[in-house]
Amino acid sequence: MAMLVVAMVLPQQVIARDFNNETLNYEVVYHWGMIWKHAADATLSIRKTNDGGYFSQLTGKTRSWADKVYPVRDTLKCTMNKDLKPLKYEKLTHEKDYYARDLIKFSYNYSHTNAHCTRYRKSGTTSIDLSAKSQAYDMLSVFYMLRNLDYGELSRNKNYTTIIFSGKEKEYLTINYKGVETIKMRDGSKRQAHRIAFKFTQEGGKKSSDNITVWMATDDSRIPLLLVGKLPVGEVKCYYKG
Repeated sequence: MAMLVVAMVLPQQVIARDFNNETLNYEVVYHWGMIWKHAADATLSIRKTNDGGYFSQLTGKTRSWADKVYPVRDTLKCTMNKDLKPLKYEKLTHEKDYYARDLIKFSYNYSHTNAHCTRYRKSGTTSIDLSAKSQAYDMLSVFYMLRNLDYGELSRNKNYTTIIFSGKEKEYLTINYKGVETIKMRDGSKRQAHRIAFKFTQEGGKKSSDNITVWMATDDSRIPLLLVGKLPVGEVKCYYKG
């Protein structure tokens, strides 16, 4: 099987990189046919903690016109150690009348990753334990893993697989590296970027989440410049703006 587990090739890259305090801002654009509408704004930040680790947060909120249709206020939070391995992940979802909170606490036993997941809903609270025989991530820490990859060592169009813990299940994230492309940003400027396609599946290969494509800057910053996700109607594009 021509598939390489990313967790087997990452540790040296993760340890070698040191993130400074950083705040990245994004415009979230809804695209369908000729329609291009700035629907929301997002901010991704990371800062060092007193113990030498990191705290990252991603916030997203709809703009005033979209609030009248379907208001969204979502937040992802992640605490990582100095090697950028996740320790705690929290997802807060507030979309119109729906509110939910997922909390994942990670622990490690040699090469194994364990997690205790608690889901808070209006209907009650449920918990589940997950485990993996390799390094596992959440939907926020995985982006810092991607920023640490040595892209010169990746083979174009080859699949690499790692594990994501959500609040309720273990997902397999297949990363397909597409090479370097020139992309057009929201302001009309052009940037060189590594293109990476995401595919999420459950055990058995069943699709568990919509596919995502990410373009990462080729310079040393490795900033996510553009993210595109498919919707039932149209697609959403997240553009880095500074």
